[in-house]
Amino acid sequence: MTTQRFDPSLSDVMAGQHLGVLATIKRDGRPQLSVLSYTFDPDTALLRVSTIESLAKVANLRRDPRASFQVTNEKAWGYVVAEGEAELSAVSESPDDATVEELVEVYRAIQGEHPDWEDYRAVMVKDRRLVLRVRVDRLYGAVA
Repeated sequence: MTTQRFDPSLSDVMAGQHLGVLATIKRDGRPQLSVLSYTFDPDTALLRVSTIESLAKVANLRRDPRASFQVTNEKAWGYVVAEGEAELSAVSESPDDATVEELVEVYRAIQGEHPDWEDYRAVMVKDRRLVLRVRVDRLYGAVA
């Protein structure tokens, strides 16, 4: 189910890349930027990232869920910015919990198959990973 209609050229850039820059808002109001791997589903307007609970971006988003995510196209001259409210999954606690299952989905969407899923699942729990989701409500940019 499509939650939002976007210019297809902008959606195509977002869906066709897997590396971008997340901007969150620090306590002092300045932006905090992080380069991240991500996946974007244009049909649901959902951007997802695997992250670690202890990182600044997570603390910033818990305080203020507004997020912007910037991606450049393969020529590096075009760009797209996705904006929306972020939500954070529960922190992974066991190799077969719902968070780890979603982390597997995110990994597959970005990288394909992992050589050792059992090890991957154990690392997700050890690292206290979670899924950062941005429900994109605005896309803008310039693509050539």
